[in-house]
Amino acid sequence: MVVLRAGLCPGLTEEMIQLLRANGIRTVVDFVSSDLEDVAQKCSLSYKVLVAVRRVLLAQFSAFPANGADLYEELKSSTAILPTGSPSLDQLLDSGLYTGEVTELMGAPGSGKTQLEALQRIQVVRVFDIYEMLRALQELRDRLSQQVVSSMGPLKIVVIDSVSAVIYPLLGGKQSEGLAIMMQLARELKTLAREFSLAIVVTNQVTRDSSTGPLKPALGRSWSFVPSTRVLLESKEATWEKTTTQRVASLAKSPRQPTGIQVELDTGNGDVQELSPATPTQGL
Repeated sequence: MVVLRAGLCPGLTEEMIQLLRANGIRTVVDFVSSDLEDVAQKCSLSYKVLVAVRRVLLAQFSAFPANGADLYEELKSSTAILPTGSPSLDQLLDSGLYTGEVTELMGAPGSGKTQLEALQRIQVVRVFDIYEMLRALQELRDRLSQQVVSSMGPLKIVVIDSVSAVIYPLLGGKQSEGLAIMMQLARELKTLAREFSLAIVVTNQVTRDSSTGPLKPALGRSWSFVPSTRVLLESKEATWEKTTTQRVASLAKSPRQPTGIQVELDTGNGDVQELSPATPTQGL
């Protein structure tokens, strides 16, 4: 929300701003959505001047109209689908990880969240609190803006393992402050994904309302709007005949696939493969 101030555009003087504020018009949105004839009478201002100022403000702060077909073509050209290395997980995700989106892998400790991140050419940055996380993401943004990442190849995936570990300590006594910082992180992740065509993958813990209640992702309702796709990982009941850990991946949220579908992931037998050199990736 842009507040009206002197110098924001030609013709918008401090005297005019004071008159507008006295009549409840404080922001650009207030001004451009007002009946200027009525404003001119109430504020004793020139109608022609007000129209000229509104024309300039609209040119400065309005988005240019875009054709839907053009937006679709731009989306197709900027979106890539990156295989995870697990054929069954790719099937669940409708071919793999989509750039421009945040994908969440959630599960209890030992469910295989970290084990699924078997990627080649991964660059690791260790952070221990939310502030270090935000600084690391800002540094990443700066490097991407300058088109400087590393000699390892183009960056397409950012992995945060685990997002709940750095957010949980903030959700105690200072609830409002913690939620605000959590949503700042959410905005940064979604913006990075869109602006730089990255696939953002985060891992999250799960909780229960009661000892017999269903598993649900941690961090609450506010965080639930952040990931476009959510996958729940669970360990299957062990059997004596098998020496490998059997895990089930369930689709909890998706913009493309019906929720509730499941696949089995056999991480012990190498179902999770390393990506080929043709799809270099790095992570955070």
